Amino acid sequence: ATIADNVGDNVGDVAGLGSDLLESYVGAISSGIILAYHMFLQSGALGTGMTETMLQKCILFPLVFVSLGLLACCIGIGWLLAKRHLSENPRLELNGATYVAALLTIILGFLASWFLFKGEDAAVLKASLGFAAGSISPWIASTIGVVAGVVIGMLAEYYTSADYRPTRILANTATEGAALTITQGLALGMRSCMAPCVVLGAGIVTSYAVSGMYGVSMAAMGMLSFVTATVSVDTYGPISDNAGGIAEMSELDPEVRKITDTLDSVGNTTAAIGKGFAIGSGALAALALMISYLYSFNEVGTDLILNLMEPMVLAGAIAGGALPFLFSGMLIEAVAKAARKMVDEVRRQFREIPGILEGKAKPDYKTCISISYKGAIDEMKAPSLLAIVVPVATGFLFGPSFVGGLIIGSTLAAIMIAIFCGNAGGAWDNGKKYIEAGGVAGAGKGTPTHSAAVVGDTVGDPLKDTVGPCLDIFIKIMSTVSLVASPVFAQYNLVGWIQSLLK
Repeated sequence: ATIADNVGDNVGDVAGLGSDLLESYVGAISSGIILAYHMFLQSGALGTGMTETMLQKCILFPLVFVSLGLLACCIGIGWLLAKRHLSENPRLELNGATYVAALLTIILGFLASWFLFKGEDAAVLKASLGFAAGSISPWIASTIGVVAGVVIGMLAEYYTSADYRPTRILANTATEGAALTITQGLALGMRSCMAPCVVLGAGIVTSYAVSGMYGVSMAAMGMLSFVTATVSVDTYGPISDNAGGIAEMSELDPEVRKITDTLDSVGNTTAAIGKGFAIGSGALAALALMISYLYSFNEVGTDLILNLMEPMVLAGAIAGGALPFLFSGMLIEAVAKAARKMVDEVRRQFREIPGILEGKAKPDYKTCISISYKGAIDEMKAPSLLAIVVPVATGFLFGPSFVGGLIIGSTLAAIMIAIFCGNAGGAWDNGKKYIEAGGVAGAGKGTPTHSAAVVGDTVGDPLKDTVGPCLDIFIKIMSTVSLVASPVFAQYNLVGWIQSLLK
């Protein structure tokens, strides 16, 4: 089971997060290109003067910016590797690599924006694209995304690291029992939602003010432009966690385990930061895709308005707000079902293979790993279909306005739940590590305080490692499927057909 846990860390926190961020990465770039094209069509209808050359530059800018971001990440990671004197605090070094990459991305992005858009008529750029600051408008929007990403990461670190007050309060609460540990963790997760959402909202408003609709997609792209550094730093978590598991299984000196626990605690924080980036970038990418969705069924030259007071839109928003809760419940049930099978298998091996605990017999690792991956694949079928079928089915039944409300409601609810789950789960995990490191007087491994913290950590694992990461994927799939299917159900839907009969 421990080996299966180590394998799961690699699959979930490395391959899973990488795939998630890649999806957001492609979604942000694609939405920027789609928006540029729709704005070109809008400009032609309204006569604002956007040329094909401007369109080409708007399509090229996201590709150039993310390429420069990749270069900046290579330099940032190389800077960390080249340092001769590293501090004893790995968190500072890992954050340093991310900040160097982010700063270089901003500098190189300015050069790209200035070179691409210099010489273009500022009045035409403003009228057709909403560029309020001329040639550097897309760079400002991208920089807003970079800064928002860094701030969201810092907030995730504050709420999940044992170096800060929230997690230490949670660890001390474990002295009062498992129930209060769970309650305090829930409160921490709920409180942690406010600040990142304010940052996201401010990022959306300011990027729109500077660069219009195109700027929102550029903010998403900016947040993802140094994704290489984010994934590299996040990968540190499962590596240190696996090292700790190997040290414990090998019965190495307790001092070794103490070092790996310290590294693992930092790894949990880097994982929370990575999940914060994933949630924030996923939300911005979903919003950019939502704007593209509205363009897909509105007539060229008309204003993009989705009136929440319209009954269909409001009904869609209410239904959409409930979907992430249904999706999350399905995921947690799937984890519980696979965990039961794993426990039964471990008990069977202890019962039927004598000598495992004494090291005289070799346990059946493959069966435990097989239970995990088969359970994950089988149990994800229904949640995956939910994200694909619901927007298409409701689109053909109720039309594009309902689906627009559905996406808005789902996106808003998913952001809150994902932040809550990621931060609460990370704080429970690091609170346990803080107790094990002797941070709480009179508590340590084997004490009732530690047992209460373990309960919290166990509750938090499916939240931070399953629900949180899956929700931003959920909203991106819904937005993408809706965008692709919208030209069809905008023309052919049951409500529209009934309305045409009643005219």
